[in-house]
Amino acid sequence: MIEPNGFKQNSLVTSLGRMVYYTAEETPWLSNETSETEKRPTLVFLHGFGGGSSAYEWSKVYPAFASDYQILAPDLIGWGRSEHPERDYQIDDYITTIIEFLQQTCEEPTSVVASSLTAALTIRAAIARPDLFKCLILTTPAGLSDFGEDYNNSLFAQLANTPILDRLIYSTGIANSAGISSFLENRQFAQPNRIYPEIVDAYLASARQPNAEYAALAFVRGDLCFDLSLHIPQLTTPTAILWGKKSEFTSPEIGKRLAALNPQAIRVFQILEDVGLTPQLELPAVTIGLIRQYLKLLTKN
Repeated sequence: MIEPNGFKQNSLVTSLGRMVYYTAEETPWLSNETSETEKRPTLVFLHGFGGGSSAYEWSKVYPAFASDYQILAPDLIGWGRSEHPERDYQIDDYITTIIEFLQQTCEEPTSVVASSLTAALTIRAAIARPDLFKCLILTTPAGLSDFGEDYNNSLFAQLANTPILDRLIYSTGIANSAGISSFLENRQFAQPNRIYPEIVDAYLASARQPNAEYAALAFVRGDLCFDLSLHIPQLTTPTAILWGKKSEFTSPEIGKRLAALNPQAIRVFQILEDVGLTPQLELPAVTIGLIRQYLKLLTKN
């Protein structure tokens, strides 16, 4: 995995194992003129799920906020450099560890940026513990079984639920450069020419970590999917949603329906043209500008 200039790896212990996270600890973000007692608000970035996912997903975005915020960008349990327990990962595993991470690192309600299925899980964490969250900025938050659609009926989920075949799918279709490149080109990015070698290398390094297949296959099987429409009406945290128009997993129409269920909490729903699932990698400069705008809107008194 690749760390931006001035960011270093730290870790903490959750109920499922040690979670690695990245924060600014060196120049150019911290200098001799920076006061050790200077308090900056915390801004947390949570990556989504998929073969080789990690905090790298936000690494082209979060350095832009390091001068004004204490940045925390974790590798979730089972991904990146965090521990990879051999277990059948479930929805509550991630809701619990997201809450534990915020409890251990944040002294006050915190602004959280999250993507895809993790963003949907973060909504559930904010419903369970609204005291931990100041605002949410989410890219393509979907439970992947929304409004009664059952992801588990998909061909890919059924194949991944077949013993032996599931490991073969991971080794041949995910944990190699060809598989990573194919997924990024066909499922994650709207424009393949925006994919460069560093992105493939970062995803591949994460996908090849020992026991990385456990979390990835839990995602592919549908073990982590749920109907977000049943939960989103309970959200009280001010929220902005950014949705890539060409998202392959869940269409903007589903996003609009989800946002319409709770207009009191969801203050912004923005469709981004010519972008797929991860605008933070495909158009990082645009994503940075929108996050800045949403932070001002959602946190103003």
